[in-house]
Parts: sequence; structure tokens; C-alpha cells
Amino acid sequence: MNKQLKQTGQEHVQSYYAAQLPVRSAYEGPTGQLDKDVAVIGGGLAGLTASRELAARGYSVILLEANKIGWGASGRNGGFVSPGYAQGIDAIEKAVGIEGSKRLYELSVSGMKYVEDTITALGRADIIKGRGWLHVIRHRKKSALQRWQEKMVSTYGANMQFWDAGELRQRLHTQSYRAGVADAGPFHIDPLAYAELLASACNAAGVAVCENARVANISRQGNRFQLVLTEKRVLVDNVVLATSAYGGPYSALERSVLPVATYVVTSKPGCANLASAINYDGCIADTRRAGDYYRVVRDNSGARLLWGGRITTQLAEPDDLAEGLRQEIQRIYPQLADIRIDYAWSGLMAYARHKMPIIGQISPGLYALTGFGGHGLNTTATGGVAVARAIAGDKDDMDAFQKFGLAWCGGAAGRLATQLEYRRLQVLDYIEEL
Repeated sequence: MNKQLKQTGQEHVQSYYAAQLPVRSAYEGPTGQLDKDVAVIGGGLAGLTASRELAARGYSVILLEANKIGWGASGRNGGFVSPGYAQGIDAIEKAVGIEGSKRLYELSVSGMKYVEDTITALGRADIIKGRGWLHVIRHRKKSALQRWQEKMVSTYGANMQFWDAGELRQRLHTQSYRAGVADAGPFHIDPLAYAELLASACNAAGVAVCENARVANISRQGNRFQLVLTEKRVLVDNVVLATSAYGGPYSALERSVLPVATYVVTSKPGCANLASAINYDGCIADTRRAGDYYRVVRDNSGARLLWGGRITTQLAEPDDLAEGLRQEIQRIYPQLADIRIDYAWSGLMAYARHKMPIIGQISPGLYALTGFGGHGLNTTATGGVAVARAIAGDKDDMDAFQKFGLAWCGGAAGRLATQLEYRRLQVLDYIEEL
């Protein structure tokens, strides 16, 4: 995937999600000289949500995606929908204070609810694959995890329970985990199917959805913007940049996100001990700095294990991806010795230096909507709604993210420094777990 990235028109990566998609015609959209209220650049979940919400408010919208709808991280991730952000709650409190942090947490919960409400309202309950979320630790220092759980309950109103090793092992039959926190509210989905659902809703609402439509240039034309594409010239009043980690036409925004790769595999159906190893229908993630995250998914052929991990700033996909993650699965669950990998893929997440979404106004009429790495399924919904509301005149939600703006990530040197930091943290993980 990352080794030969085409400029436009690339098909979906060969993933479990892509294999479930029904065949459809491309969204071609109109050609020639176009005049719209808003152009949204990027057909991931953030751009799709913003487009849908803007259309609902009466704006004429064109959505421009360089490849396929959900082609990037939106259609390749682990599928976890839960509240919160990639940045930890203590760091958020330090940046914006307790009241600001509580406001941001409420917005993250509203993003989770938006995803569920949208799926339900559009009649696609099948996209939701399971409920619940387990946050597990591999080391013996349970007190920090318990303090975090208590804080989230008392200060943020979360519905979380602390589970000791005995209670945890009733669901996860492994000796690797020492304790966990359970939250019944989150759920997991097929994220690419959700992206397709949003695209269909956008199209039905009058959004001009355009695939294979890479924007080459954005320029000011008086009080408006001109976007230049191969077969289109688009004049708009507002531009929403929802381009994530795969590049885009606005360099200042692209320099403010760091592309971080993660890897996912899905097993073949028929693993004999899967049901007895994992007796839990929800999302599972450990607290390692570059931790594992996984869930059981079911389709007409049976149950499969979807497993992700190995976060890195090295963009080339490893040759041993499938075998490497299969071995990691067996280190946690030795009883899954017969597990075999059916699909293996990678994706790039966009991280800002502050590890929070970049949701805000860059200049009059120009909006940023990116940086959702590590926690994107709820926050893309939060951000899409916030930007749509801001364009319509209500900036309260968007302003909650004002502290977390554009900040240069250091280019190649920043990627190297981040990779070295990951290595250091992985060593700390190893030491903690001795």
C-alpha cells in the first residue's frame, strides 16, 4: 500500500472490510466550472460527516476525494467507537483546565452517539458488530489504572468498572493481563461500511460526491476560493480540509500532522479455540505505548479475530506483516496455535504533535478538520459536526478545540524523533512487565 502510492484513483487496500463491500459505481460528480457554498476535501469520515451536516443546514456542498470514499485511515482502522481522544485526560486537563477538559470529553461522547444514531436512523444496524470495551494492562501496577477509572467515573460521569485478574479471565482466557477497566457504552463497527453509508446519505442529501478528484491547487479569488482539479474548477465560499495523513493541497496543514502507520490482520474463520479464548463481544485494547487492539468479528462464514498493533512512523509495509501479528496473537493466546491469517493491511493515521484533533478555522472561510489518529471514529463525527455548525454561525463546539491548533511536526526529523521515542517507550513497557 505505502510502497507505491498512486496520485489518484487508487482502489481500496485489500482488507477484510473491502472484501465485504458490495460492488457499486464510482461517485463521479459533475465536471467543468462549478459554483458551490462549500468544498470539503477528503472523503473520510470527518469530511463525510461535515458534508452531510452542511447539506442538512441548506448549503450546497461538493465533496472531493482523491481516491475512493473511506480509502485512507477511515476505512482501515480497528473499528472501535468509544469516547475520549488519543491524548490522555491528564494532559488535556493541563492544557485547558478541568472545565475545558470536561467540555471536550462531552463532545467526544456526542461523537460516539452521533455514529450510533446515524447508523440506526439510516437502517443499517448490521454495521454495529458488538458492544463493550475492555482496557487491559499487562503489568502488576493496578493502582494507576484503578485511579484513572475512579476519576473518569467521578469527574467525567463515565460508566466504567474496574475488573481484577479473576473477573477479567472469565472473558479473556490468558495469563497476560493483570487487570482491566470495562465500559459498556462503546461498540465496534465495520468502518468502511459506515463510510459508504455516510457517502450514500450525502449523495441523497444533494452533496456532489466526487471520487478520483484530487485537488491540485487552492487559491483566493476575491472573497472566494478557487479549487483546481483535472476536470473541474470549483468556486466556493468555504473550504474544509479533511485530508488526514495521505497529503493534501494546503502545505501548512500537512506539515502539522505526522503520518503514523499501524497494521491490522483478520484471521480465517474456523479457528477451533477462538470462542473459548475470547468470551467477549466488545473491543479489547491494552495500555502499552504501542499496544494491541482486537475484537471478534462474525460474518456468514463464521467468527474471525481482527487484530491490530505495531504502531510506527516507518511508512513501508513490512514483508512479514501477517506472520508477525500472528505470532503476537499467539504470545497472548497460546491456545490459538491453529489461527491462520486471511487479510493483512496497513494504514496511515494523522497525529498532531499535541495528539488532539485539529478542528478550527485557519483563515476566513478556510477550516481544518484532521489529526484524528488513535481515536478517530468518535472524534471525526465530533469534528465534522463542529465545523458544519461553525460555518452556519455557531462556533462554540469548534472553539473548544482552539488550544490544539497547527504546530509543525518537524518533517523527516520529527518522524525519526517520534520513532526513537516509540522505541524508548517499548523498552519501558518491557521493563514494567518483568
